[in-house]
Amino acid sequence: MSYKSAVVDTNLIFSALIPQKSKIRDYLFDNELTFYTPNYLISEIYKHKEKLIGNSKLTEDEFFIYFNGMIEQITFVPKDLISVDSRQKAYEYCRDVDIKDTPFVALALELNSPLWTGDKKLKEGLKRKGFTSFFKV
Repeated sequence: MSYKSAVVDTNLIFSALIPQKSKIRDYLFDNELTFYTPNYLISEIYKHKEKLIGNSKLTEDEFFIYFNGMIEQITFVPKDLISVDSRQKAYEYCRDVDIKDTPFVALALELNSPLWTGDKKLKEGLKRKGFTSFFKV
C-alpha cells in the first residue's frame, strides 16, 4: 500500500531511538513521506529519556543527535488543532485499550492518515473495535 503520510506514536519513536542501528529511524528520514504526531510525544520522550539512553547504549549526546534528527522529520500538531469529534472517537477506541494513545489515534482520524505504531496490544485492541488504518512498512 502506498502512503504519503502517517501519524507516529511514542512507541515507534522509542523503537527508533533504542538500537544503535534502526530500520525505523532510517524510514523516518525518507523524504517522500510526511510524518505527524501530537505535541504530547515530546513530553513522553523526555519523561523516559534516562531509560531510553540506558537501553540504547548511546551517549547522551548521540541520543540527542538522533532524537533531534528524528523530530526534524516530524510535524508536531497541537491538541487544539484536532477536532472534538476526532478526539471523542479516539477516546472510544482507546479507553479500554490504552488511554495514553488517544492523542495519536485522534490525530490519525483528524488527518485521515494511518497510525504507525509498534505496539501490538494497541493494534489488536483497536482492530477489535474497528480501527484498521495502520501504516505498514
